[in-house]
Amino acid sequence: MTAALPAAVRSRFPSLEQTDHLAACSIAPRSIDMDQALATMLDDLARPGFWGAAEEQVSDAQRRFARLIGAEDDQVAILPNVSIAAHQAASGMRWRRRRELLSTTAEFPGVAHVWLAQEQRGARVRRCGTPTGQISSTDYLRAITTDTALVSVPAVTYRDATRLNIRRIADAAHAAGATVIVDAYQAAGVMPLHVDALRCDYLLAGTGKYLLGLPGLAFLYARHPKATTPTLTGWLGRCDPHALDPTRLDFPTHARRFETGTPSVAAAYTAAAGLSLIETLDLAAVRTHTQRLLTSAANRLTAQGEIVHWPPTADERGAHLALIEPHAWAMAAWLEGHGIAVAPRRNVIRVATHAYNSDSDIDLLCDAIAIYRVKSRAHTPIGASR
Repeated sequence: MTAALPAAVRSRFPSLEQTDHLAACSIAPRSIDMDQALATMLDDLARPGFWGAAEEQVSDAQRRFARLIGAEDDQVAILPNVSIAAHQAASGMRWRRRRELLSTTAEFPGVAHVWLAQEQRGARVRRCGTPTGQISSTDYLRAITTDTALVSVPAVTYRDATRLNIRRIADAAHAAGATVIVDAYQAAGVMPLHVDALRCDYLLAGTGKYLLGLPGLAFLYARHPKATTPTLTGWLGRCDPHALDPTRLDFPTHARRFETGTPSVAAAYTAAAGLSLIETLDLAAVRTHTQRLLTSAANRLTAQGEIVHWPPTADERGAHLALIEPHAWAMAAWLEGHGIAVAPRRNVIRVATHAYNSDSDIDLLCDAIAIYRVKSRAHTPIGASR
């Protein structure tokens, strides 16, 4: 893929003519493909056989995601969100001889809270990383012991965009006899991912960010689906869902055993459309492109006096950077009023890039932040801290 990448992809996102979208780590921008998918859904709704058409969209999204991560179709389940996917992956753990669940202070709360709930079943959660959420692959390697039953690793941390070496961590975990779950929500769709290269046992991802769809749908990859019987289930988790037998609780041998009830239909239509668009991209080239943009943003913002969290090496960086800002929501609201979408979290502004972003997006952001600082200083009482 060449330097023409942004122009080619950007044409699929007419919404970018009005908004400088640097928030893919939170929500995907509106695209032609998303609009067409929703129009198709409404057309299908007006005709007989809507549920059959909707089920095909769900299956299409499932197949496309399996291809994206190098999995077999029957290793991927569809679920409403990543929290439920995490629960399903861990629900078969027995927590008897081994009780330790190794997580990190950088874990997204939607997953971390699921792990804390496992303590009700006998697990003992231990976290590696600093109290403020900094984490490295070495932290995991040092923390894994023979007491560790499950290792939960974010492929890229949601706040600071630290990219972890999943393969090294998985190899160490497996050598100690532990299971490995990877939260790939901040990685899928914006960099190459292959489950055989990662060597993980489970992988979680959702459709509402870099996969260019809407929130409301998640994927659960299971290397050996039939090895686990989940504790949460529903009518879609049966060998034959359409048998509609309320007296029989059977589980298929494939990943559909993890599924529960009817997923979001709108999210399914847009998931298939977003994944179809992702399939046209060379994700290695997308990663090179996003890293170039983020390096430019980090250098310029630092030169402007900003404090940016930026992992020291390219291999440790995800597709966004974290600008340290105590009043993140106020800054984000001001930027939004000037046509720039970023993703605030506690004490940081996340600046996320994808294939559709360009150098002009970075220029607009940096110029706007410089103006914001001038205006903020002009309105800050003497003696007040920023």
